[in-house]
Amino acid sequence: MLIIGRILLGAGIGFGNQFPYIFRRWLRQSIEAVNQLFQFTTCMGILIANLINYKTDKIHKWGWRLSLGLATVPATLMFVGGLALPETPNSLVEQGRLEEAKRVLIKVRGTLNVDAEFADLIEASDAARAIKHPFRNLLQRKNRPQLVLGALGIPAFQQLTGMNSILFYAPILFQTLGFGSGASLISSVLTSGMLVLATLVSMALVDRFGRRAFFLEAGFEMFCYMIAVAITLAFKFGEGETLPKAIGWFLVVIICLFVFAYGRSWGPLGWLVPSELFPLETRSAGQSMVVCVNLLFTALIAQCFLVSLCHLKYGIFLLFAGLIFIMSSFIFFLLPETKRVPIEEVYLLWKDHWFWKKYVEDDDKKDTKKPT
Repeated sequence: MLIIGRILLGAGIGFGNQFPYIFRRWLRQSIEAVNQLFQFTTCMGILIANLINYKTDKIHKWGWRLSLGLATVPATLMFVGGLALPETPNSLVEQGRLEEAKRVLIKVRGTLNVDAEFADLIEASDAARAIKHPFRNLLQRKNRPQLVLGALGIPAFQQLTGMNSILFYAPILFQTLGFGSGASLISSVLTSGMLVLATLVSMALVDRFGRRAFFLEAGFEMFCYMIAVAITLAFKFGEGETLPKAIGWFLVVIICLFVFAYGRSWGPLGWLVPSELFPLETRSAGQSMVVCVNLLFTALIAQCFLVSLCHLKYGIFLLFAGLIFIMSSFIFFLLPETKRVPIEEVYLLWKDHWFWKKYVEDDDKKDTKKPT
């Protein structure tokens, strides 16, 4: 029953994760804020869930039922809110409901002067309707940067940092390290609180320092923290034993610092950066692949982490450290800075990039050879 519930929940999460992309199609201001706010509210949900788990754990026998049942509260709110939520202007235009689309646009903008923007929406809708095979377009050579970076690399690496493993299994992980059940739940609340704080830092500073700087600086920190955890546990792995208090708190601090580094880099930017890469002709296919790849690797890591922890012990943290080094190198060599670059000008980044320009230029040369 729980497995079926998770499948249905996964479908809901898949739809919900499309929300920032849907907004990006017609929201002209504060686009980055919308993407980052999505990550922030997700982290807040994790924090609230951990607080509920900590409180209900103290209720003997039926506390777990209360914890599980309270999930119906946000589900009900989302359902009721969805009934009252209007369609976006883009969606209404694509359905041919032009008058209704214009009324929604006027309401959102707060002005009657929307004729030029409404005409742009109609033109964009006609152009999107003319694209018959978005997935095939995404596989074209000229779109190789978006495919490798946005659709595959970044969403997969976001999960391979090991962050979700720590969040999913924080109580079990801390119990394995020698903490009691109550202390492990407190540690889970602490890590999720750090995630919320880190997301706020990212929202405030990422446009000032840039995406690459946040990726690389936090990647270096995360690498060092995983090495520190692995070395500490190599000398004394819990295995049900009670760790010395000093070592236990050292591990808690290191893991919290790891969460803080992730929460201001791969967490929010794993959604923000792919949304900045796809042009109109590959946007629908690209957005779908981002969510699909992300959730696929989430499921794989969730299923494999505990088994890997039992067999590799402290080595699992060395494995994550190696993956973090690989993904940081991936960002350093392949991702150009996308800060404040309009979607229609992103293709210029590929033409100026030392690696991707050969794909874009070769495709342009093929196009110029075609008869007119």
